[in-house]
Amino acid sequence: MAKLPDPEVVDPAALARAYDAGDIDLICVVGPTASGKTRYAVQLAKALAPAEILSADSRQVYTGMDIGTGKDLREYGDVPYHLIDIVPAGSKFNIYQYQEAFAKAYADIRSRGAIPILCGGSGLYIESVTRAYKFEKQNGLPDDALPRKPYYIGTLVTREERVARIDRRLEERLQEGLVEEIRTLLKTVPPEDLLYYGLEYKFVTQYVLGQLSYEDMVVALGNAIHQFAKRQMTWFRGMERDGVQIHWVRP
Repeated sequence: MAKLPDPEVVDPAALARAYDAGDIDLICVVGPTASGKTRYAVQLAKALAPAEILSADSRQVYTGMDIGTGKDLREYGDVPYHLIDIVPAGSKFNIYQYQEAFAKAYADIRSRGAIPILCGGSGLYIESVTRAYKFEKQNGLPDDALPRKPYYIGTLVTREERVARIDRRLEERLQEGLVEEIRTLLKTVPPEDLLYYGLEYKFVTQYVLGQLSYEDMVVALGNAIHQFAKRQMTWFRGMERDGVQIHWVRP
């Protein structure tokens, strides 16, 4: 098992000074699912106020997909957020549409003198706006539409902590009405579209359609989320091997 990076302590005041000086133009909070990145980003936004959060989650863009994607909108409190609930469930939203939506929200935040904080676990979405040079097509966006000097913070949890959090959170989401959320979505969204979104929407849809028992659904979904979190962490460590400096913190 790969050794975890050593945690750091990030000073919000130093971040604010670096942003004001133009040394950084975006704060990016990354981490695997259930690592506490949203809560950390919200706390950081409050410490840096005025600051606003841009979501880098490939499924939170869809309306009506709330419990399964873990939007937890109450967690934001009075901190403004962007790129959540911007397209209807059942539609397809690609990486280039995300770049355009991000560029618009990013410019808006900066025009009002607030500090932009990107937060999420979708590595492809994160890199599409912080390392856009890796993508062949750029939608005709001007060179200054996307940040060029991001500061990356990673939320660090041990594998044991992550496993326990994922299991606990899955149980909570099922109790909060995840199955009913997907039953409601199925009234307007074809099953194949929900299956396409993966994880909760794949396995719970299979349960609702009678293709899995409840017990098998819970086991299969839990295993899939654990595997997903491992892939996320592998992605971020790969970014580091590619030269990106991520400042890992204990949220």
